[in-house]
Amino acid sequence: MYRILRAGNRGRNCIAKWRHFGRDCTTSTVSKEALDRYHPGVTLHGYQVERVEEVPELYLTAIKLSHLQTGAEHLHIARDDSNNVFSVGFRTTPMDDTGVSHILEHTVLCGSHRYPCRDPFFKMLNRSLSTFMNAWTASDYTMYPFSTQNGKDFQNLLSVYLDAVFFPNLDKLDFLQEGWRLEHGATEDRASPITFKGVVFNEMKGAMSSAAQLYAVGCQNRLLPSHTYSYNSGGDPIAILDLTHQQLKDFHASHYHPSNARFFTYGDQPLDAHLQLINESALEHFQRIDSDTDIPDETVWTEKRSAAITCPPDTMAPDPDKQTTVSVSYLLPRITKVDESFEVSLLASLLISGPTSPFYEALLDANIGSDYSPVCGYDGSTRDASFSIGLQGIHQDDEERVRGIIQETLNKVVREGFEADRIEAVLHSVELAQRHQSTTFGIQIISSLMPMWNQDGDPISSLQLDRLVASFKRKLAENPRYLQDLVQRYFIDNNHQLWLEMSPDSEYTPKQEKEEAAKLEERLRELTNDDKEQVYQTGLQLADAQNQEADISCLPTVTISDIDPKTKRTVIKTENLSGSYVQLHEQPTNGVTYFRGVSPLGALDTDLLLYLPLFCNIVTQMGTDESNFREFAKQEELKTGGLSVSPHIVQNASSTDAYELGIVLGSHCLDRKLDDMMNLWQQIFNSVTLSDHDRLSTLIRMEASDLSNSVAFMGHAFAMRGAASAVSTVGKLSELTGGITQVNLMKQIAELEDLSEVISKLQRLSSLVLNRTDMRFCLNASPESMSAAVNALGQFIDQLPGAPASSKPSLDSAQAFITDEEFNPTSSQKHFRIPFPVNYVSMATTAVPYKHGDFPKEKGGAYGSGASIGTDGTFKFYSYRDPHSMDTLEVFRRSLSWMQSGGFTAHDLDEAKFAVFSNVDSPIAPGSKGVSTFLNGVTDDDRQTQRDRLFKVSSHDITDTADRYLGERWYSSYLIGPENDATKQGGWTLQE
Repeated sequence: MYRILRAGNRGRNCIAKWRHFGRDCTTSTVSKEALDRYHPGVTLHGYQVERVEEVPELYLTAIKLSHLQTGAEHLHIARDDSNNVFSVGFRTTPMDDTGVSHILEHTVLCGSHRYPCRDPFFKMLNRSLSTFMNAWTASDYTMYPFSTQNGKDFQNLLSVYLDAVFFPNLDKLDFLQEGWRLEHGATEDRASPITFKGVVFNEMKGAMSSAAQLYAVGCQNRLLPSHTYSYNSGGDPIAILDLTHQQLKDFHASHYHPSNARFFTYGDQPLDAHLQLINESALEHFQRIDSDTDIPDETVWTEKRSAAITCPPDTMAPDPDKQTTVSVSYLLPRITKVDESFEVSLLASLLISGPTSPFYEALLDANIGSDYSPVCGYDGSTRDASFSIGLQGIHQDDEERVRGIIQETLNKVVREGFEADRIEAVLHSVELAQRHQSTTFGIQIISSLMPMWNQDGDPISSLQLDRLVASFKRKLAENPRYLQDLVQRYFIDNNHQLWLEMSPDSEYTPKQEKEEAAKLEERLRELTNDDKEQVYQTGLQLADAQNQEADISCLPTVTISDIDPKTKRTVIKTENLSGSYVQLHEQPTNGVTYFRGVSPLGALDTDLLLYLPLFCNIVTQMGTDESNFREFAKQEELKTGGLSVSPHIVQNASSTDAYELGIVLGSHCLDRKLDDMMNLWQQIFNSVTLSDHDRLSTLIRMEASDLSNSVAFMGHAFAMRGAASAVSTVGKLSELTGGITQVNLMKQIAELEDLSEVISKLQRLSSLVLNRTDMRFCLNASPESMSAAVNALGQFIDQLPGAPASSKPSLDSAQAFITDEEFNPTSSQKHFRIPFPVNYVSMATTAVPYKHGDFPKEKGGAYGSGASIGTDGTFKFYSYRDPHSMDTLEVFRRSLSWMQSGGFTAHDLDEAKFAVFSNVDSPIAPGSKGVSTFLNGVTDDDRQTQRDRLFKVSSHDITDTADRYLGERWYSSYLIGPENDATKQGGWTLQE
């Protein structure tokens, strides 16, 4: 997986690194034991302990070690968390655009000395109970993390990961598969044209067709031009075709060495066992080397620079004449300077985050563009940090105007500073994030620490949030103009700044296609007859290797007996407050209260339903009679972790024909601010303002831009919704509210000059959902805080408009399921044509509801990449950034026949169960326990029933279920991608 687009849009992620460090517990026995056991200077399993520090604000003990023989670094976080984590990362500094580090990341996972079977990494996905398995390539490092709650599974995965990265086979065929190759279009047909193929080649063709990704890469390349950052670590598609197998092997030898490695372990499992396995499986086989991967200091500019790049036109843009992007990026201090990085990240959030920030008011409220530029905010992912600010979706003539606004806004900040409330709000978000609990805390820690640690920074210092906040407050007290001085120093007086403009070029994609065609022609001219025969034979050889049944007996695995037969239960209490059903979950929430509410809508005309997502998006951002949108946003940031509203479309767990439609409210806050949070919700319900034309126009443009950009990144999700819409009622509703239909609707709305009709629809929706009728509520809080939370909720309910239709004594009575009598599933084939170089393909058919006795059989049978059964009553296949379309659909169909024929073994079935249980048993944070029951009505008893059924599923059950549900039924196919001759032949509905 390739990562570069990192800076947060609209400032939401400016201090994300520190927001990840949330607390998960109120005491830590494991942390205390580690503090007592490990001391600097102690040696064990080839390691020496260098540093041991308790970080009480995060309830953990950090232990820094080094491997004596190789110099490998190791950071262990001891913490009371059963979701244990491992990661190994390497500083990878490619000096060209061939994508060598990215292709190597893929290729090392294709087989190793100890595990020589094909693709052991992906095979382990189904022989494991992991809660996370992945690998990714960033601009200057590559890392391989996993997490699991099972001790045996941890040791199994650790063994496979270590062998993969340190002792990979790096076979030529694997390089050809993952990187690039010449191959006949139809592998077995000599007469078919020879073309370029390859997993990463196609992935990067898709990635680099996105304007946002092009802008991010172009910005980094030009702001940091001296060394590795001037190249695309993911690979430029044309340059990928110059990479050789030998260059790949040489890069591994020079970069994937323990002397260039950083190991990370986290959780409640003992450190000693981890160190022993790492040492014996890998490190003791190496000697220390000089890895020579250091990145030199960036040469600081003495004059500002400008650059211009182009991108493909956005066919879904509301205004085709407003597709220019412009921004300025500033080089900032090295990310290893932790205190400065923390302070600049706070400053970035003050500058751009939320409606009261200076740049939001100056740029977004000016209605010049559609949203902030794709690269926006603080970016600490490279050796030298950066800050970017700009606009996308502007007219090219407005570029100078945007430049002037940015300069004047910075000057104004230096003159006037920031309001004390704004500073308090940003610090409040840090405190709340510390207490907010996450099930992926360990993964978040290493993801956040790796960029800085990779540059030889001190990872432990970044964890010490109390010290960082105290230091910042002290500096601000000593110098009230401290933040203004930072703006002056880092932005106004900083000559290392890049002004980057990107404009659409209608010839961009044709130029790329011509360049690839010219490259292909050049390669073909160089081929002798013997070379062409080799291309043909290699294609056959690779196809044969891909089709062979892999011998995976060498791989470790968990067994069914390693799985707990019992569902982890949550104690749920209920109350009736003023006629409304309330569900209570007492949990160790660290002084945070979590609130949720559901307001059902009942049946809704399609014309109004289409506007439900827009309503949810804007209702908390428009202001109220008591507070304009800026003041409301300020109080929201000061008092809460944010107020969210989203569409609620849930299928009845007992029937695919019934569903509940409405909205879901959600928010959380520190216990001491609960009354303030509920007051904000009360304002929304009683006096929300929806008629501010200018404010609504701003929000509509931003939402339309977000949706348009999301198609390139999440095309498979849109294809799945499109496919499901023809065979399921809930699938249809989900497509209307979150599919291509919604993308096109928002484009049309963004083009409107007069929003009167839109406002009328939003007000109609407001009258339907912003009242207490049929509402139900849910609270997650600590036992000592629950009573106060219930009282605050009761007062809130009493002040809501309307009255409960009837008393709701139970969840069954509180849910408002309805049936669409007019919906009939149909077979369908649709192609949404868009100028991408790759396809997103999905095929769906009807399935059974959750409580049905065959649900676990279908879920087990659907195991594997590219297939799923969801809670929308459908069974779906999908593909992502796929160079094929019709061939992929044929593979989907053959997969159904394979299931019906019983072409799988008992071990295949066990692996399917592992995959299902891994998902079912994913950890749940205290703030979210019991919430799925509240939303969809599925109880722990229901889950235990399905768990028991899943354990008992046999091969006969799978084939029998496949015969009954996957035979002659309705099948819907949905394709998102470029022009396709096959879809023009008839039987397909073409969409633009």
